[in-house]
Amino acid sequence: MQRTQSAFLARLARLNPTTVFLATLALVLVAFFAPGIIGGALLLALVAGLALLMVRTWPVQPPATRAVRLLALTLLAAAALVKVL
Repeated sequence: MQRTQSAFLARLARLNPTTVFLATLALVLVAFFAPGIIGGALLLALVAGLALLMVRTWPVQPPATRAVRLLALTLLAAAALVKVL
């Protein structure tokens, strides 16, 4: 299991940051403009993926980065819940 996780993180590290940013931005925009529960579900899926990534990288992040990431994740989760409700 540990080998699979480290291989996954190594693959993520090789991705082009600009491409990842643009793909994430496109997903967020589609989720914001999609109606009701569809947009909320897309945002919640993004929150789940980012939370998983944050858990995996938590030990190597400085405390200030942890706080900013946690704040951003919380705001995104709140937006998703508002969209669903």
